[in-house]
Amino acid sequence: MSEEKEKAEAIPEDERTTALDRRSFLRKAGVAGVAAAAASTVSAPVIWAQGKSYQWKMVTTWPPEMPVLQTGAQRFAKRVEELSQGRMKIQVYAGGELVPPLGTFDAVSQGTVECGSGASYYWAGKCPAGQWFSAVPFGFNPQGINTWFYSGGGLQLWEEAYAPFNVVPRPQGNTGVQMGGWFRKKIESVDDFKGLKMRIPGLGGKVIAKAGGTVVLLAGGEIYTSLERGVIDATEWVGPLHDLRMGFYQATKYYYYPGWHEPGTTLEVIFNKKAYDELPADLKALLDTVAAETNLWSLCEFESQNGEALETLVTKHGVELLRFPDSVLNDFRKLSEEVLAEEAAKDPMCKKVHEAFLAFRAKLGKWGTVSEKAYYDTIAERIAEKKSS
Repeated sequence: MSEEKEKAEAIPEDERTTALDRRSFLRKAGVAGVAAAAASTVSAPVIWAQGKSYQWKMVTTWPPEMPVLQTGAQRFAKRVEELSQGRMKIQVYAGGELVPPLGTFDAVSQGTVECGSGASYYWAGKCPAGQWFSAVPFGFNPQGINTWFYSGGGLQLWEEAYAPFNVVPRPQGNTGVQMGGWFRKKIESVDDFKGLKMRIPGLGGKVIAKAGGTVVLLAGGEIYTSLERGVIDATEWVGPLHDLRMGFYQATKYYYYPGWHEPGTTLEVIFNKKAYDELPADLKALLDTVAAETNLWSLCEFESQNGEALETLVTKHGVELLRFPDSVLNDFRKLSEEVLAEEAAKDPMCKKVHEAFLAFRAKLGKWGTVSEKAYYDTIAERIAEKKSS
């Protein structure tokens, strides 16, 4: 009996054919064949990197180097390149560098560029239903709106709303609960908004208009100059981290909270549908995954830096931090309900989205009351006890 036959019979019967076939294959394939087989099974990333490559452009609504907003878009592009091992590269342009800041949606829709970064309420004139996917006055906080997107059908509705424009949306960030804004005069009642010129987008802007104010929509890079020169009387932007950088404290000292109009604003990355659909499945999944990662990262960045920035505004720059009077917040809540009903009645898609929003809010029910609210109330009571002791 030959040595080779003895070895073959030592192998269990059910594995013998496979073992002999493998030995025959290796003899026939030679060294080059073995190397190729090893590369295909052991070094999969090499094959990934050798696939078809893609070069995309992204335009944004954000000023150059704006923390978390523009740098978040840049981080998104960097992560896509890293995780695809260079197979997909995205060149990012800040607002105005390639197209006007508020021209982002059109540029992506028309295929001038493959993707963009902004907030859906900027395109209310083209897609009114989009406003619900950025911020709803007295609506969801970051946890609530992300729950709606990922577990409540909100993202599918968003895709449906953008489909006529050949655009695919994904949540790419969240600002957290925003500040109420900067004002040249103190706010005592809702009547103080009559005739007031304020930079404020989205559904919140429509509430201000209903209160008698004049709404001005400006890109981020235009706000400070307009406030300083008196073109506007008030503005909101995001929160302390950005407001400090934007220098609003140099034009006015009255800084109001809470951000009733934007309690958890979603930022978006949008893809031209044709460009997105032409990608292989793995790169589509990669884009979606990095968008979700950036969504979480951005919220954490805001939360980690807003406190220190607020302290600087108050202690170093003498900003007067004020809470909106309860009467103003109550009036805005009533006006918000009226605005939402009116906007929903204007457009079938708005109606569909608004009804879904209300249904999901009802589904959440009392859970927030017995979980988060109860916890925060307990903390507030404890702080009050310490102050009184």
